[in-house]
Amino acid sequence: MGAAMRLPPVLALASVLLLAGSAGASSHGSQAGATASAYGIKVVVPNQAGAVSSSVSAPPNAVGFASGFAYPSDGSIMTTGPVSVSASTNVGTNARSIASSSVSSLSLFGGEVTASNVTGHANASTSGQRATGSLGGAAVTGLTVGGVAQGAGANGRVALGDWGYAITLEQAEVRATAGKTPSYRGYVTGLDIHLTADHGGLPAGSEILVGYTESWAQAGTPPPVLPPAPGKATVKPKKSKAKTPASKTGNPQGLGQASKIPFGLQPPLTAGGYVFPVYGPHDFIDTFGGFRGDVPGNWHHGDDIFAPLGAPVLACADGTVFSIGWNNVGGNRLWLRDSQGNEFYYAHLSAYSPAAKDGNRVKAGEVVGFIGNTGDAEGTAYHLHFEIHPVAYLSLGYDGAVDPTPYLQAWQQQKDLYLAQVAGYLPGVAGVAPKPGAILLQANDISQANGLDPASLRRVFFTPLSESEGGRLATVSTLLGQQP
Repeated sequence: MGAAMRLPPVLALASVLLLAGSAGASSHGSQAGATASAYGIKVVVPNQAGAVSSSVSAPPNAVGFASGFAYPSDGSIMTTGPVSVSASTNVGTNARSIASSSVSSLSLFGGEVTASNVTGHANASTSGQRATGSLGGAAVTGLTVGGVAQGAGANGRVALGDWGYAITLEQAEVRATAGKTPSYRGYVTGLDIHLTADHGGLPAGSEILVGYTESWAQAGTPPPVLPPAPGKATVKPKKSKAKTPASKTGNPQGLGQASKIPFGLQPPLTAGGYVFPVYGPHDFIDTFGGFRGDVPGNWHHGDDIFAPLGAPVLACADGTVFSIGWNNVGGNRLWLRDSQGNEFYYAHLSAYSPAAKDGNRVKAGEVVGFIGNTGDAEGTAYHLHFEIHPVAYLSLGYDGAVDPTPYLQAWQQQKDLYLAQVAGYLPGVAGVAPKPGAILLQANDISQANGLDPASLRRVFFTPLSESEGGRLATVSTLLGQQP
């Protein structure tokens, strides 16, 4: 600890404007407002251009993804694994903003400083004349300096030899004081590296920021009630008999839209044997509940898992696939129902495997499709939109979705579920799998592959082909080598 907390220039200026601008009363009232911004990495070098990776801001809502980042191009100062960022806002009677950033496999100066993952997360929201927010979810895991593990607390300070220091989870929050327009602004930088001396090709005064997010929301103010004009008598309106309100369906408590989003629910999924739904290099961040104007309820019902085009998409559980096909929002999409009735939604696929047939039974780890950006995701980074609809909430219809992030994080840790048929897609994991899409829908045998049976893909690849298939998989035996 012991580091003096400093506001970034944008936040400091905004704070001054907030306190000065809200001091006077408006005669017309004001609407609620929200903004969000995030970036993966920013390199600031005195008198030089520096670099920024994957930067987004909202409105409008935006996501960004990169399979990796290197600075300079040879990676001598910094390299990372996947980088993903998102920023979303939803403004109506109330306002909400969410910003997320995730950087994996960070390495600085040839491994002098490393981190498994750096995550930033900031959200802000209003409800009536209240504004609040949180920086919860920001974290730095696996931080090492010179090979020695380091802690990573809020606004913590870590010495970096004789050449600099790092601030972990650097953060600040500004809330409007009593009597002002209610607002909240918060920012967090997962890791902020400061060079106090020349080092590794960077001059003193350089700064490397990793995992930055910022969110702001301000409540609207109603117009003031004006007094009656002088000299005119005030006429009391006649009291009318109160009418019995008509019954409502779908929202019996009369809650606002934001109150219908099921934040914090995490019912147990009991079918067992769950598998992360994307195999190979990937990244995802928690965007559940963010604004989406083209879906029912105008909120994001799942998470986006970013991965290269054509990366395998897996059945996350034993179950039955159904509702396979195209719609304008989800593009190529499908649903999976496990043995306990829980349902999982997959969207934006580039293509299906032959296992994706209505009513077909699949096993956990079986390839059902491939990463893409079809539907309303066209033009965005390739990703899988993934939702979880527990059986207990199916009666709520499409709004019965819960935040998939904690489930995905748990499934992601199951390192024993390496799939032999796609091992070649993972850095550091030996394998000779063909590139994504190399056999895309060209052979009906891929649907028989089971991720929990390492030999399954090899067996089906060496099943003799019929004459009508023309021996198109002959090259596969060359790629995989002779069958043992």
